[in-house]
Amino acid sequence: MVGTALDAGNSTPLERDAQLINARDHQVRPGDIAVGVIIGRSSEFFDFFVFAIASVLVFPSVIFPYVDALTGTLYSFALFALAFIARPIGALAFIWIDRKHGRGVKLTAAMFLLGGSTAAIAFVPSHAQAGAWAVILLALFRIGQGFALGGTWDGLPALLSLNAPAGRRGWFAMIPQLGAPVGLFVAAAVFAYLLSALSTADFLDWGWRFPFFVAFVINVVALFARLRLISTPGFKQLFESRELQPSSLSALVREEGGTVVLGAFAPLASFALFHLVTVFPLSWFVLTSGEPPVRFLVIELVGALVCLVAVTLSGVIADRVGRRTLLGVSAALIAAYSGFAPQLLGRGAAGEWTYMMLGFVLLGLSFGQSSGAVNGSFSPRHRYTGAGTTATASWFIGAAFAPLAALWLASTFGLMSVGAYLLSGALCTLAALALNRDWARKHPRQMAQ
Repeated sequence: MVGTALDAGNSTPLERDAQLINARDHQVRPGDIAVGVIIGRSSEFFDFFVFAIASVLVFPSVIFPYVDALTGTLYSFALFALAFIARPIGALAFIWIDRKHGRGVKLTAAMFLLGGSTAAIAFVPSHAQAGAWAVILLALFRIGQGFALGGTWDGLPALLSLNAPAGRRGWFAMIPQLGAPVGLFVAAAVFAYLLSALSTADFLDWGWRFPFFVAFVINVVALFARLRLISTPGFKQLFESRELQPSSLSALVREEGGTVVLGAFAPLASFALFHLVTVFPLSWFVLTSGEPPVRFLVIELVGALVCLVAVTLSGVIADRVGRRTLLGVSAALIAAYSGFAPQLLGRGAAGEWTYMMLGFVLLGLSFGQSSGAVNGSFSPRHRYTGAGTTATASWFIGAAFAPLAALWLASTFGLMSVGAYLLSGALCTLAALALNRDWARKHPRQMAQ
């Protein structure tokens, strides 16, 4: 069955070459999977943060120069949200491709579409050159990014989880999440370098386009790293055993829709915090401080390293106290953080550093275990599709409009309202974890599978 599916797709020779490269003893090694997962996730988050940072530093001036800076940034964040809206649609399309032609074809198409859409943004003309077409083209390419992201789920995080030794599931669940701080660090470093090396005029004219070219190259490297793994006999054996076989989305929703809903809401605390320490504070600093953005990018660089350490620690802690316990405690701490931290952004450098470092610690601890928080509740038949579907839904609910909502709330009602927004995400996480615990007690057999 697998051979037939792969033969039907055009990426079969590529997969065969990748299999020869990785032949060795024809085994799936957890270490190899971990490297492939980190490379793949880092490339996706690099694309993510390049657009996010440009939404603050570039697009308000280049694409929306006809409105004030605040309105231009809000418009940019509206375009930022388009990818999250398109992602579920792309997921549906790529699930069909996966079932008909194999995940190699699906992943190749998705990664090239992602890289192509990202690189195309580098060629978007300014509003002065093309008028409204500049906005339309940027929106179309952003939709292309989101549509492609719907197909980048390759099952490697699930494969990593299945190969986790006893008592190390928290550690292995943490590994895919390392891609976020790595992607943020590289993206912030590239923009900080360009801002330091170029004049403002040169940066806005052509310098900002460079990171989007880099993203395409990184995506190609990530594609081969991931194809090298999904073509291995061990991975195909898991595919054939139905542990990682794509199932019908309609069957998933019909048979285990409740788990999908719980899985979508369980990580909301970390996903809401995600944008409130990476994207929103940069926009608030640029709009209110009057200082060069490089200073805040340096804070984000340090914060990314802090987050990297915190994500790693989450794996150690989760293996000692349990993933759900860590997620619940983290959500409670995020709720407490929401009560005072946002106001620190208006209190100078000391307040900014305190807000960012505390936020990145909490983000690392919570985000490090948010991937597939309830995936163990899916039956083996739906685990592959269920994991990808809950991830897509979580990002849409928790992250799509977070920068837009936070900036609008802060500019309209003050920074305290941002805390209320973050509190709502923390409460959703606590409620979802409590409901999932009750579900697990009623379905112990399925949880054991």
